[in-house]
Amino acid sequence: MSALQTLPDDKLLLLLKKDDRAAFTEIYNRYAKSLTGFASSKLFDLEDARDIIHDLFVKLWKDRYTLIITSNLKSYLFSAVRYGVVDKIRRNVTRQDYSLFIQSLAEQHEHSIEQHIAAKELSELIERALDELAPRTKQIYMLSRNEYYSIEEIAAQLNLSEQTVKNQLTTALKHLRQSIPCTATLLIYWLMR
Repeated sequence: MSALQTLPDDKLLLLLKKDDRAAFTEIYNRYAKSLTGFASSKLFDLEDARDIIHDLFVKLWKDRYTLIITSNLKSYLFSAVRYGVVDKIRRNVTRQDYSLFIQSLAEQHEHSIEQHIAAKELSELIERALDELAPRTKQIYMLSRNEYYSIEEIAAQLNLSEQTVKNQLTTALKHLRQSIPCTATLLIYWLMR
């Protein structure tokens, strides 16, 4: 057992601010697994959870000199992951993600009738928003998000430039974000319960 393993979090933070890589490694070893489990339980996707944890620890190292933690380290890290999860959901407005989300809500018996109604309304909002897209934009979006085609594959299949495909995906995502204003509020409600 190394001496760092017995140090409290506040001492590890002081060492981290002094460029101590071993202290950073100890913080990672102490919290990465539980943070990943927390994030994946909210996202239903282990890879997305790992991405959030990776980004969190990169930021922790990058901001080590200016880091101000008013609570304890554990609370700070879990709060950062919670915000990362919410941001991830906001960025990935896809039918498949919401379908899994809504399906999980339906499978949990303790949810009230109001929650089921809200989940159904959210699903209908997404469907309507997708139907408002121009046919080509919707086709590109569906190939990307539902068929998992890469930008290069979509461009080749539809005989378009890759930049056109990127622009159309950006347009589709922007439209979905603007068309579903209650999404973030609903998801934050579900995540924080």
